Amino acid sequence: MADIIRSGQKKGTVLMSDFNRISNTINTNFKGAFLSPITITLGDEFQSVVRSLNDGIEVIINFEESIIKSNISFKLRYVLNYGNIETPINPENAYGMLGKGLTDSRKMLEEEKHNEKRFFIKTNDMKLSDQLNLAFYIYQSFIDNWKFKDYKIVSTFFEYKDYKIVARILNRDQSSVWRREKSLKINEYLAARDLIHLLIE
Repeated sequence: MADIIRSGQKKGTVLMSDFNRISNTINTNFKGAFLSPITITLGDEFQSVVRSLNDGIEVIINFEESIIKSNISFKLRYVLNYGNIETPINPENAYGMLGKGLTDSRKMLEEEKHNEKRFFIKTNDMKLSDQLNLAFYIYQSFIDNWKFKDYKIVSTFFEYKDYKIVARILNRDQSSVWRREKSLKINEYLAARDLIHLLIE
């Protein structure tokens, strides 16, 4: 589950259009990751059922990077929880299902609203959960330090990585792009992302 942080401070029509567009893109690009797809439930929230921990992590990271690539200004708060669903899983949309896993996830999402951390992972392995939450806190420290004006260069680094190629694509001086790579801590972000992937291998 996830919700948009401080959604009431943003323009509703634009917010919903952007939220729908990113959600649809993730559903299309990661169709195999879901038992029940990302479904917007309360306007500024979504829920879904993923096939595995790995799938859930991939969806979260790609949702975050898609927001940056699309130059969208909102931030999401996520809960990825391992739990039971007693009713049949709806493969068309994440409505009409009941179970402790869903109830606990919604409670966790509400509790996280009083926490500066945007990512909360709970698996059936407490040690792994702690490791992932620490890794995501490091991940968040980089991604949340980027300003909206940085998104263009950051998303170009996502695609090309080499500052010389990024400089050419953006028609900018190589030395200034190299300095931006360092100040934006692109490599540190990628290391945090790689650490998360290593933890779930």
